[in-house]
Amino acid sequence: MVIQPCAGDRLQFDVIELKPGEEILFGRSRTAIDARANIVIDDPAVPRVAGKIRAVDDFWTISNLSRNTTYNVENPEGGGEFIKIPPGRLNAPVPYEFSRVILPAAHPTVSFLVFAPQHVYASAVAVPGEQETLSAFPLDETAKYFLILVALCEPRLRDPSSPVIPTVPQILERLAGHPECAGLSRAAVNFHIDYLAREKLRVKEPSGGGRADWQRAALVSVALRFDLVRAEHLDLLPRLPRRR
Repeated sequence: MVIQPCAGDRLQFDVIELKPGEEILFGRSRTAIDARANIVIDDPAVPRVAGKIRAVDDFWTISNLSRNTTYNVENPEGGGEFIKIPPGRLNAPVPYEFSRVILPAAHPTVSFLVFAPQHVYASAVAVPGEQETLSAFPLDETAKYFLILVALCEPRLRDPSSPVIPTVPQILERLAGHPECAGLSRAAVNFHIDYLAREKLRVKEPSGGGRADWQRAALVSVALRFDLVRAEHLDLLPRLPRRR
């Protein structure tokens, strides 16, 4: 496991490598924690001994040793995924291979990156005589509706904190020039969105009504929550123009 500071943050440590079973402390105090082997955070709002990180095989855990401060661990490569580490929580397992640990601070936050070993996955096990398991969300990644779903998710994939849900005209503009989308109309985009909502992701309208864009917002939420659309799918979209 590798830990490294984020550029520009007030962190006083070099890249640190941890083997399974090893752990380090992070916090403000140079006297309470050994600055040569741990993470010193130069911010008055960070506790003297803020927490602890421990490497465990192909994942890692974090302990929040503060009295009243909640930390966030987010997945920079995901769709807004993050977990909260409340005060006093010990050895919380982190499921992300690449993570950003965020601490409230005076300026206003500080953070550092954690790279865990690649996760181990089991191979599919075939059981003789059993019916094959169906896909919960049967999406065809070569279909036009999938391109529209990727365009809907693009703002959140590029910036997990983005609240933007593209409108139908914005989707048309984003897909303009794609060879599969020649002649794509507003009505066609609305049809594909409705098809995704009803048949593919099966999202339901909020009880009591709600926002006019509930369908698009719900599709983005489900697609990113279950990794149906991921960062690599952005390559399916036309290239964005370079900023001058």
